[in-house]
Amino acid sequence: METDDKLAVLADGSRYDLSCACGTRRGTDHRQRARDGLWLYPVSVPRGGDSVMLKTLLSNACLNDCLYCPFRRERDFRRCTLQPQEIAGAFMAYVRQKKVSGLFLSSGVFGGPDHTMGRMIAVARLLRGKHEYGGHVHLKIIPGASDAAIEEALSLADAVSLNVEAPTRAAFRTLSSSKDYDRDVVRPIRFISRLTAKGARHEGVRQTTQFVVGAADETDAQIVGATFGLYKRLGLGRVYFSAYQRGLGDPDLPGERSVPHAPQNPLTREHRLYQVDWLIRKYGFADEEIPFEPDGNLSLDADPKELWARRHPEFFPVDVNRTGRLELLRVPGFGPVTVKRILDLRREGGRIRSIEQLGKPGKRLSKAARYVKFGRPRTVAVRPARVEAGAPGLRRVC
Repeated sequence: METDDKLAVLADGSRYDLSCACGTRRGTDHRQRARDGLWLYPVSVPRGGDSVMLKTLLSNACLNDCLYCPFRRERDFRRCTLQPQEIAGAFMAYVRQKKVSGLFLSSGVFGGPDHTMGRMIAVARLLRGKHEYGGHVHLKIIPGASDAAIEEALSLADAVSLNVEAPTRAAFRTLSSSKDYDRDVVRPIRFISRLTAKGARHEGVRQTTQFVVGAADETDAQIVGATFGLYKRLGLGRVYFSAYQRGLGDPDLPGERSVPHAPQNPLTREHRLYQVDWLIRKYGFADEEIPFEPDGNLSLDADPKELWARRHPEFFPVDVNRTGRLELLRVPGFGPVTVKRILDLRREGGRIRSIEQLGKPGKRLSKAARYVKFGRPRTVAVRPARVEAGAPGLRRVC
């Protein structure tokens, strides 16, 4: 198989891994297919700004038996592997044509975890050394890789990811018998967190991960609990969620193992988890505030933020002219952009009198209108060192 043909197969195969800063959404595919078959992805890079990333596998050969994965070892299809110089050369051709400014490199596991990591590290070395490439590189960390291999990857990459896949040890065991949850996944994620923490040797390298949703019959509460831990205790840059879908890891041949149950509404469930992820990262919600159903899952019928509002009527209405940022972010229909606009208007000294002042009328602001009021701006007494006769003793506080 020629290099271009292998690249087309392996770049397409990489779409199952979401653990980079991809700007794609399920159902709205923003990938761009180049003439030679490669897939290019719009992304937001860790240091800010947008870019276009070439995303590919090094190999679709794999020693592991993960049930959700279309490339697991028992599958019968043609495997292919790229040499480091093939990937580096093809990528730099795209860079010179100004089509891409970043690389996301993942792989199936062939020859063992450290053998695979060595090949991926060789690609990064070629880019940083021979080609003097200073742009964005995201390397997948192979489960079971040694500390030395992980540290070398961190010395070359801007971002790394090791997919946790399942929120508990028991759930993980139902998906793979070839990987150990604690040894191959949890321990290296903690190791990366220590090396990338503030003040550590590789501070600034971003770590992300991914859950496969619905493959192990886990609950949303378990996934969300693990997500809180990854953010709050281990400092991960981002957690991604990938809905398990029939046809990706299911057997093509009689006798192959498969995921033992059919997940319900996988894409809606994935969407709800991303909404909760925003509540955690952007809206200041604590883990005990996430509104789960009695079965431990998120409602498929309602936005979790709006559901929280319905369950806490005592919190509303929120006064747009007096309430702080975090309280405003609790209002259904208000996001960071709208809240910033509110605070900017207040700093300018004006009173917000209606929802129409906050943007174009629409479903989002109509929803918010049910949860807010428009009181007068707050005033507090001040005691200046010297007050002239007749000077006011009140000022507005925004």
